[in-house]
Amino acid sequence: MRTLPNTYHLVIGLGTSGMSMARFLHSIGRSVVATDMDASKTDAAEQLNMLGIQTQIGFHDPHTFNHAAVLVPSPGIPATNTYIRAALNSGVKLSSELDIFFEFNDRPVIAITGTNGKTTTTTLIGDMLRACGKTVFVGGNIGTPLVDHLMQEEKADIIVAEISSFQLDISKQFKPEIGILLNISQDHLDRYDSFKAYEDSKWSLFSRQEKSNFAVINTAIKGYKSRSEKLTSTPLTFSSQKDAKNTCNAIISSDDITIHFEETRHRIDIRDLKQLSGTHNHENIAAAVLACLAAGADISGIQNGLAQFKNLAHRIQWVRDINGIRFYNDSKGTNTDAVIRAIQCFDSKIILILGGREKHTDFSELLPAVTQQVKTIIAIGESRQNITRTFKSTCPVIEAQTMEQAVQMAFHAADKNETVLLSPACASFDMYDNYSHRGNDFMNHVNQLESR
Repeated sequence: MRTLPNTYHLVIGLGTSGMSMARFLHSIGRSVVATDMDASKTDAAEQLNMLGIQTQIGFHDPHTFNHAAVLVPSPGIPATNTYIRAALNSGVKLSSELDIFFEFNDRPVIAITGTNGKTTTTTLIGDMLRACGKTVFVGGNIGTPLVDHLMQEEKADIIVAEISSFQLDISKQFKPEIGILLNISQDHLDRYDSFKAYEDSKWSLFSRQEKSNFAVINTAIKGYKSRSEKLTSTPLTFSSQKDAKNTCNAIISSDDITIHFEETRHRIDIRDLKQLSGTHNHENIAAAVLACLAAGADISGIQNGLAQFKNLAHRIQWVRDINGIRFYNDSKGTNTDAVIRAIQCFDSKIILILGGREKHTDFSELLPAVTQQVKTIIAIGESRQNITRTFKSTCPVIEAQTMEQAVQMAFHAADKNETVLLSPACASFDMYDNYSHRGNDFMNHVNQLESR
């Protein structure tokens, strides 16, 4: 093993985020060492080695952790990691990709968080701002690391960043000019000690904002009133609740969204937005419009961007109709709240493909929606037995070993004018690399079905 540098940043995890961070730190003259427990990361290690970055692949060395100047873990690696915790106890500093980005970024940032709808809202804001003539960098948890913008020669006018709770957990400096909190529902309870800890993580997006900054928030979030009273930034609120007060900046009805911003009033017609149907998407639109107005965009450009929006893959994505049976891929629906929102988008009876990585999901939260609309559940993945126990008294539950089997079972269970919906309420990592891998597999098997 090569001798370690005298002073170095240790980048932990060589996924997309870690690779970009290692390259960025190297580009600004920092000594970098990168490590990943995954022995298959040899290609990533070779790319960094060619830049002169030392790597340790397939193991973690306590000495390397304990003698670093700064640890920079990827978002998927918690600060409670044994090696990280021991290094912190030895006096090693901890930093995050958000804080390193914030230190070097000189462009305004719109940051979007929430349990569901982050990617849709992030993409929508990017489209709206581009339609207003802005140069936009869209990144963060959506797939492109934020530090990639710092390595570009041409800088954008504004950064639109999808932010996860994992990214916020170890951030101590990040402060967006405009922050958005879409919703909070139970998720990632395998990572957090309690739901309150998860809520605290989401609300921390606003913790360092100032009066000149904006906090765009859904007033339906539990605890909104008490939490919002502690904000130092300027709130911009939206709501789809029937008793929404006129004090909200955006009030959502079945036909339109009424926007009140500063001294202006606008009406956004949502009746024909087939790509963004459902109350949850109307909330995403309201949040996006408020954020764009706060960023100085004009309403005509915002509406043009909305009209041009195309639905994202794996988010209530229509796949195919066979014999009057509609197939939809909502593989991004990785928690119960997302599944409820997906179910509410349909008027028909649903054959629901549910399940995946077991992460202490409380499937009983789905009971009201399932009772009302789901005809049959096809249970897949590690959680299928838990699903069967939860729903066996509510509707037929059939366990499938593979996605191919699940698609075949769903097809045979469905009748004309019914919907087969993959909306798993679970992570994908028991069977797949990620949610898109799962969604693509579902679509592949749907496209192989033959009319009966």
